[in-house]
Amino acid sequence: MFSRLTRPQALAVLAAPVVALLATAAFAPLPFSVAQPGMTADVLGENKGTQVITITGAPVRETSGQLRMTTIEATSPDTRVDLPDVIDSWFSTDRAVMPRDAVYPSGDSVEEIQQYNREQMKESQDEATRAALNYLNREDEDIEVTLELADVGGPSAGLLFSLGIVDKLDSGDLTGGRVIAGTGTIDADGTVGAVGGVPLKTQAAERDGATVFLVPKAECSDAQAELPEGLRLIPVTTLKSAVDALTALEKGTGEVPACQS
Repeated sequence: MFSRLTRPQALAVLAAPVVALLATAAFAPLPFSVAQPGMTADVLGENKGTQVITITGAPVRETSGQLRMTTIEATSPDTRVDLPDVIDSWFSTDRAVMPRDAVYPSGDSVEEIQQYNREQMKESQDEATRAALNYLNREDEDIEVTLELADVGGPSAGLLFSLGIVDKLDSGDLTGGRVIAGTGTIDADGTVGAVGGVPLKTQAAERDGATVFLVPKAECSDAQAELPEGLRLIPVTTLKSAVDALTALEKGTGEVPACQS
């Protein structure tokens, strides 16, 4: 036998499972990571006492300015992220909630993820070296490049590695004494790829003194969303476009690309 509920009674009955669901969600781990601006490192100089780029087999130029690769710091894959953490991050400009699978390969252990990131970094360094030497038409020369960057994984420093190699081996000055930051993967043919986490990386760049930020063109809108005041965006698609833009900026001649609003 069924009895008809009044509206207040019905709302009360419906509210009970909703409240229970919210209470459960508030304390249940969620498949997210919380990210924030990470460290930056000048690839033209030292990081933690070790030269980032070491070149043998060819004379290198004394560089000026800085080329800073940027990172984000995310909660580790085994860190519990709850609903209050997610809500708090939504209202914070210096933190972002990202699907854990977008930050870490799904289903891997912490050790496997760390190994994967190291392999990605090594592959990125190899590609960056080939891209730079190909750009300079010096791929057939007996030039050895060693790249060292402690405690950083993944492929997103590729573009800055290549630019650092070019700046050391080429005759031109890419920075003009500026602090230039950026992000982007790179292939051996010089193609720049998107990386994710760009709004947080622009904050890290501004914090560490950068006035110019090189961003993969496909991520212009993301970079513009929360762009720190005083940081100039330059969109790039290839290593050549990045070198051309920095050369135009340094010499004050030619057009420097900009992200379109």
